[in-house]
Amino acid sequence: MSGELTLREKIGQMLLVGFRGYTVQESDPIVRDIVERHIGGIILFDQEMADTSIKGRNIQSPAQVAALTASLQAHAKNPLLIATDQEGGRVNRLKAAYGFPETISHEELGSRPSEETYAEAAKIARALKSVGLNFNLAPVVDLDLAPDNPIIKGKKRSFGADPFKVAQYASQFVAAHRAEEVLTCLKHFPGHGSARGDTHLGLVNVTDSWDKSELLPFKLLIADGWCDAIMTAHVFNAHLDPERPATLSRAVVQGLLSGQLGFDGVVLSDDLEMKAISSQYGLPQAIEFALEAGIDVLCFGNNMNFDPEIGRKASDIIYQLVDSGKIALSRIDDSCARVQRLKQKFKLR
Repeated sequence: MSGELTLREKIGQMLLVGFRGYTVQESDPIVRDIVERHIGGIILFDQEMADTSIKGRNIQSPAQVAALTASLQAHAKNPLLIATDQEGGRVNRLKAAYGFPETISHEELGSRPSEETYAEAAKIARALKSVGLNFNLAPVVDLDLAPDNPIIKGKKRSFGADPFKVAQYASQFVAAHRAEEVLTCLKHFPGHGSARGDTHLGLVNVTDSWDKSELLPFKLLIADGWCDAIMTAHVFNAHLDPERPATLSRAVVQGLLSGQLGFDGVVLSDDLEMKAISSQYGLPQAIEFALEAGIDVLCFGNNMNFDPEIGRKASDIIYQLVDSGKIALSRIDDSCARVQRLKQKFKLR
């Protein structure tokens, strides 16, 4: 996007939004979001969570996804980040049932030589790129620290318990994606591996279980240049912030991630509609706290509680926060600049 951006355009670049449909029409809310509100990111899912009576979501076949992403991009003034969660194994939106390659979990890869992670990730990245998906919300760098963890261990999403090993395998995953010019996102900062709960379902307190070793994979990967973007966790840790969960915590995002670990790239929120956030905070407050914390891209998967107007609502809330002086314009400028740098890393299409 050349030239000086308007405030609305800058705000739009800070939103990653989900929608329903295998195709899009000019009249669809998501198209209006792209055209009128300059939404900078889209996230695709294969299954509907808000209403399980609806079969399917955005992914039906390789040809259909390729046509969908091309249509979305055709409406964008600035190339879109089009994301999905393609970790492999159970967290796998491009399934073999839809005509995509079979994948295996991080846990399974962790039991094999690290070079197999590169080969597996290259296969994933090629599948993503072939259908116009340019941003993989992976790899997971959470440590396998709790056998009763339902969302990390329970879904085999960790390479292992050793932070050095996790960093090594994650670097292979990222390197393979970079070779295919697909962006990646480490998750979930500052660590979800010791949790005993699922932030999709409610507040998860890791105060007594979290270990400082959970920061090490992030630290190593940032230092070695293997970090395109980082996604936060919605976990609450009173030792890091006695009031707010990590996604909404200035101490965690700006103090720990940006300050102590020196990360100056894009920070994404996990889905702000997950119950760990939405059951505790209203939408305006959650957005305000996320911006205060230092989140650059606010994710609304729109798959926990479907609202076709969520893009418009989020954009309007941010605009009002800036207009009222609660959020400084410089805060928006900084995030927009980081998003543009991320988009310029590869030639997005």
